[in-house]
Amino acid sequence: MEVFYYLVFGGLAMVVALLELSKSSKDRVVTSSAFNSFKNNYLVVYSLMMAGDWLQGPYVYFLYSQYGFGKGDIGRLFIAGFGSSMVFGTIVGSLADKQGRKKACVTYCITYILSCITKHSPEYKVLMVGRILGGIATSLLFSAFESWLVAEHNKRGFEPQWLSLTFSKAIFLGNGLIAIVAGLFANLLADNLGFGPVAPFDAAACFLAIGMAIILSSWGENYGDPSESKDLLAQFKVAAMAIANDEKIALLGAIQSLFEGSMYTFVFLWTPALSPNEEDIPHGFIFSTFMLSSMLGSSIASRLMARPILKVESYMQIVFAISAFTFLLPVITNFLVAPSTEKGGSISFGGCIQLFGFCTFEACVGIFWPSIMKMRSQYIPEEARSTIMNFFRIPLNIFVCIVLYNVNAFPMTVMFGMCSIFLFVAALLQRRLMGVAESYRSKTQERDIETEPLNTE
Repeated sequence: MEVFYYLVFGGLAMVVALLELSKSSKDRVVTSSAFNSFKNNYLVVYSLMMAGDWLQGPYVYFLYSQYGFGKGDIGRLFIAGFGSSMVFGTIVGSLADKQGRKKACVTYCITYILSCITKHSPEYKVLMVGRILGGIATSLLFSAFESWLVAEHNKRGFEPQWLSLTFSKAIFLGNGLIAIVAGLFANLLADNLGFGPVAPFDAAACFLAIGMAIILSSWGENYGDPSESKDLLAQFKVAAMAIANDEKIALLGAIQSLFEGSMYTFVFLWTPALSPNEEDIPHGFIFSTFMLSSMLGSSIASRLMARPILKVESYMQIVFAISAFTFLLPVITNFLVAPSTEKGGSISFGGCIQLFGFCTFEACVGIFWPSIMKMRSQYIPEEARSTIMNFFRIPLNIFVCIVLYNVNAFPMTVMFGMCSIFLFVAALLQRRLMGVAESYRSKTQERDIETEPLNTE
């Protein structure tokens, strides 16, 4: 492997280590022992859930190809996953609010374990069922756990600011460290130990089962609106009305869809972008480098959110603008840097520039996750939290399905340029959200002052 990849990975690892070790009192928030116990319990569970998800990622496509399916068949399997997340996600989100978030988290474990079991079958229909189950599980992963955490945090009377600590640490571990270790462990099982491409899915099922046992034994139940008077359609109506009547929620949903849509498109594009002439690049090592960049971003986010005077709505404008620029790099290098004509060689100079840009984008992803979680905890009403969060994923899943279906129809520069525009629009919407939020806070403060009883003594 070229020294270049080691230098990038090593440099990022040093920066992350320095950031974590050099945290001052300003970067740390004094908390209680009860909160630390609660936070650590959630982090263990969340890490196990993410391990179950990350273990599957590197070998899904490879497993399908080993069963003899072509690019078109595999593409339809992926579309089925995103489609089921779009169709069933809102329903299971509403059920989580009504029937209980703990039950929804347990359902995630069971559904994903069943999805892993289907990978043992080479039958296309069985694999399709597995993808549909996986899509439902993904919706629960990105809504039920966060909804449970926010409600339980508030129910136990912890400081609202402490929620940011849990968010940033969860992303640092679950979307960073766990992703790196899971990728290496999956490679060990499938290749080094020779258990084959199904082994990572079996390991994922084991981690999910362990996490489910901890949830069942140590988590309490909480609800959005458990009233019997509201059926599923009523829950949908509450969520839709909240989005329509509150500009902050609508803006937040648009921002999330634009950013995550660009992020998932990047997942499909980074490999051909770095190896347009079938250059020999270490995919697993580059993936680990991206995850390390995400850890860097979450470490930066924890410092930013530890300062009460620094608003999330403010710095996220800069994060979105930087993200938009990173996706312009493939377009710029395509025009300014002469493409390599050597087939199967090492990464080109243009590819090196793009790799730096992609690592920067992944750092922005690391900042985005805990920051969007904090904004959701502030703006989304508790009674329909899971439902609204899954409403946000509908345009995201539609967008990803369209991209997957037409991934070969447009040049790569057009796809990256489109994503750059989306991210720039997200920055503008974030600026609008900051203005609306500040206006709302000012009006609330004025109303509180007016309603305070006068001291007549």
